[in-house]
Amino acid sequence: MRVEFGVLGAVVAWNGAGDPLPLKGPRHRAVLARLVVAHRRVVPVNQLVADLWDEPPGDAVGTVRTFVGGLRRAIEPERPPRTPPRLLVTEGPGYALRVPKDDVDAWRFEQVMDALGGAGPAKVAERLAEALGWWRGPAFADFGDEHWLRAERSRLTELRLHAVERRAEARIALGDAAGAVPDLDAHVAAHPWREEAWRLLALALYRSARQADALSVLRRARAMLREHLGVDPGPRLRRLEEDILRHADHLDPDTGSTVDQVWARAAAAYEGSLASRARTRLESTAGLMRDLAVTGGGGLESARQHRVAAVAAAEQLGDPELTARVIGVYDVPAIWTRSDDPEQARWLVGAAERTLRLLPSGGHDASRCRLLATIAVESRGSLPADGPVSGVAARSLRAARQAEEIARRLDDASLLAFALNGTFMQTFRRAGL
Repeated sequence: MRVEFGVLGAVVAWNGAGDPLPLKGPRHRAVLARLVVAHRRVVPVNQLVADLWDEPPGDAVGTVRTFVGGLRRAIEPERPPRTPPRLLVTEGPGYALRVPKDDVDAWRFEQVMDALGGAGPAKVAERLAEALGWWRGPAFADFGDEHWLRAERSRLTELRLHAVERRAEARIALGDAAGAVPDLDAHVAAHPWREEAWRLLALALYRSARQADALSVLRRARAMLREHLGVDPGPRLRRLEEDILRHADHLDPDTGSTVDQVWARAAAAYEGSLASRARTRLESTAGLMRDLAVTGGGGLESARQHRVAAVAAAEQLGDPELTARVIGVYDVPAIWTRSDDPEQARWLVGAAERTLRLLPSGGHDASRCRLLATIAVESRGSLPADGPVSGVAARSLRAARQAEEIARRLDDASLLAFALNGTFMQTFRRAGL
């Protein structure tokens, strides 16, 4: 039976049906809270005693064991007698809560924050709206200022405040500035020392055609910071005020930001409409890597790294036709793809050769051509300095010739251009000639 634990509010536990489990008294919940704070690590019994009591009773260790026994009965009521506990385990000198990270709301919240990374505004707004809904009140709300709880509570609180601000920023980027204003107004009132909150509120007001209100907010922020902290606003707040006063172009949702919104919304809709292992996703990803590569510079290097991951994912699905398409869509001019990573190039050659062997016989000529051209391109510069051509060099040269032959037979100009990449890269004895 799945059990979920909640500490973003009062400390509670729910069964798989969502019904609360009886955790008994405050000391039982304190033990559970202390184990959650430990993040799956073992907390020695002596440490639990020191954390639970300023002046421990005579049989404190036995009392802690009683609390642990009560918690085990509450969270695993159907566990047969004399079988080891699955969730609250004994290990060495103490206890640990060994549950999946998804089953503790605070751990799950952290995972969402970590996973967002450089995600677009649509995904950020959607995921953070859900994650912030897990908060039922202050973290560990039914406990006071216990020393073992201060750092964890402070850390989680800071994460939540950052999430509120990042969600607001995403909503503004998506064109919902007016909708973000009420939440930001309440956020600033509750946390008046957060300059980023003031900045976002002023920006949302300006984007909502409320320039005077935006300037008023910035002046309030300056007065409060000077009066209570004796400091001036930071550079971002000062720069925003200057930009509002001169109606800086970048503050308005112009054509560029409209394009960003279209991209973000379309990407979110696309992501939501496809299963997480959908084959279409892999082909789309491979196409994006091709587009990224032709931007040049860092895009080329990044594209090659992501390309390897896409090809590996396609192979795991066990569909050689899909793998052939994912490999073959990368029709980037060979002269740009110098071998910065020989090991990566060897891996791609191996993937192409494996896929060639697995393709069904008959048909798939265009896919075979692209796989052969990929082998020729990725094994560039392998011809011997002198003497007969053999081994890897012979296979690569033969792959180039076969790819060109197929493309000419199919009379496909774009396919021939790709095949000639391989032919070109197999016409010199070392890279650079």
